[in-house]
Formats: sequence, structure tokens, C-alpha cells
Amino acid sequence: MHLDPFYLIVGDVALLERLVPLGVKLVQLRVKDRSSAELRDQIARARDCCARHGSQLVVNDYWRLAIQLGCNFVHLGQEDMDSADFAALRQAGVRFGLSTHDETELGRALAMDPAYVALGPVYPTLLKKMKWGPQGLDRVSRWKAMAGTTPLVGIGGLTVERLPGLFAAGADSAAVVTDIQQAEDPEARCRAWIAATREMAA
Repeated sequence: MHLDPFYLIVGDVALLERLVPLGVKLVQLRVKDRSSAELRDQIARARDCCARHGSQLVVNDYWRLAIQLGCNFVHLGQEDMDSADFAALRQAGVRFGLSTHDETELGRALAMDPAYVALGPVYPTLLKKMKWGPQGLDRVSRWKAMAGTTPLVGIGGLTVERLPGLFAAGADSAAVVTDIQQAEDPEARCRAWIAATREMAA
């Protein structure tokens, strides 16, 4: 499948509703520590916003809610893969992307025939503590060689300035969290990412 080169990740539907209308075509809702009712509301609002603006919504972690609410794409970490019902996802027509951090995880992910695999953190990231150090561009190239036709998403410490190197190394899409979420003007930063990725992909 083709993935948009700009993959926005947001932690709350309010930010998604601000940024998707700018022209975002691929967005992940990564919501943490909410009640069941809040989760349903966040995912349903994100689903409706993305439908209005022709954007692909990816629901992080909550694959059961994604199926229940009629969403067609989820992202799962390695731990989530242990409990996910892939047969149910496939039966519901839900595509899935999978996180990977080492070659064992990559092999496990590719065996599931995912819509994409993600590698990270490519660069040092401030978003969360991780047991893996920065993977670097050489590993991006190695992952792409191993993934073959499966799209590769780079994540972690990405900025617009680092984008050319990421794509040159073989990534198909750049997942962006902190650079937009912590920007003084998230809308302006989002527009800069959209413009840069469109230019790189042209």
C-alpha cells in the first residue's frame, strides 16, 4: 500500500481537529490514561473529523474500540501484538501497522503482513523513555532492505531539517510527534511538514 510521507501523531483529539483540516492525510490518535467513555469519544470524534477531511485515521493500541467504532486502521506496539486478535482485525477489514526496534521484532512484524512497519527512535527523542537508543539512518536503510515492499515509517526525534536524510535512507513516511506537539505554533509547523514531505515525495 502507499503511505502518505507525512504521518502526524497526536495525543488528543482536540489537536487532531485543529491540524487535520490543514491537509493532513495520515494521522494517528495516540491517547493514554483516559476512561473508557473518554476513549470512545476521542476515537469517534477523530473518526468523524478524518472522514470529513479525507484523512486516514490510525487508532493506537485500542484495536477492539477501533473495530466497534468502525475505524479501519490501527497501530500496535510489540506488547500489543501479544493480546491483539489479528484474525478479528482481518475479518473486520482493519489494516495494522507495527512497531519494531530490533531485527527479531522486525521479523515477527513482517510475518504478520502489516500495512507498514515503524522503526524508532531514529534520533534521540524527548517524548518518552525508551530502552532502545537512537537507531540511526544506517539502520533505516537496513530495515528497508529487509522490509522490501512493506512501507517503512521512521519515528523519533524527527525535524523538517532531518527529513531529506530519512527519506534518502529509505523511509517511506516520517512519523512526527514532538516537533509539532511542542511547537509554539503547531499549525504553522504542521504546514511546514506537509510542504516539505510533499516536495520530497514529488
